[in-house]
Amino acid sequence: MTLSQDPLWPRAGGWPAFDKTADAVLLGIPTWQTSLSPTGAHATPAAIREALARYSTTLMGPPIIDLNEQLRIADAGDVADCDSADGIEAAVARIRELIPAFVIALGGDNSLTYPAARGSGATGLITFDAHFDLREGVSNGSPVRRLVQDAPTDEQVDPARIVQIGVTDFANSAAYAQRAQDWGIRVITLDEVRRRGIADVVTEALEVAGAGAKPRIHLDIDVDVCDRAVAPGCPASVPGGLQAWELRALTRAVAADPRVVGADIAEVDATVDSSDARTVRLAALCVLELLAGLASR
Repeated sequence: MTLSQDPLWPRAGGWPAFDKTADAVLLGIPTWQTSLSPTGAHATPAAIREALARYSTTLMGPPIIDLNEQLRIADAGDVADCDSADGIEAAVARIRELIPAFVIALGGDNSLTYPAARGSGATGLITFDAHFDLREGVSNGSPVRRLVQDAPTDEQVDPARIVQIGVTDFANSAAYAQRAQDWGIRVITLDEVRRRGIADVVTEALEVAGAGAKPRIHLDIDVDVCDRAVAPGCPASVPGGLQAWELRALTRAVAADPRVVGADIAEVDATVDSSDARTVRLAALCVLELLAGLASR
């Protein structure tokens, strides 16, 4: 990719290697081997990093803000072999090494949410996702269940502190909807988001996921919550999902809360994206929206 160069138009990305002064850090966790559908999501962290260069770090405001002047942003590279049991634990350990920086984990399929939330020390979880991810076993369809049931006892997330935003009709089964209800998970469907509006939904989500003493919220951004026209590079995206602006607004609003300590971006398969790479570009913009929220604190 060849882009024009202008010293008065600095580009996003290309951030330095991690050091202890960083406010925010990218970490690739390119999970893909346990996906329920064929995926090349292991190629996505590199694709997101490349796509970042299409954008600036400037917020129009007012006031005008350059994220590079507000935040110290770094890149910690990728975790190797992150689908194996040892790789999962390596990802957890690596995130813990990066704290207290705000860690943005780049997937990879949605199985990365399991190590990402554990590494963040999450006591609460907010997901943007068309699906419940409450399946049995180990896959990209099970990270929420695994955080509730399979994590070490002192790392398990109370389902009453989980909020799932964007769950949609015809993309889930009654059995998993019932499981979410029985466990006390707060499900805010796509229809409810549109009835209530983003600000109201975010306020409730933060209240639920951020309850209790010393709350630490992890945000899971599964890009398949978006309309298939917006996210063709997500194998399970559904026509009629969120629009790009809705996902961006939700992301910035949640990241602005200091109880949110980390995030992941999941389910983008860069190898099957549209010719204009619109899904990867949206994922890159989600990185910038997370940073914008962080800078607003």
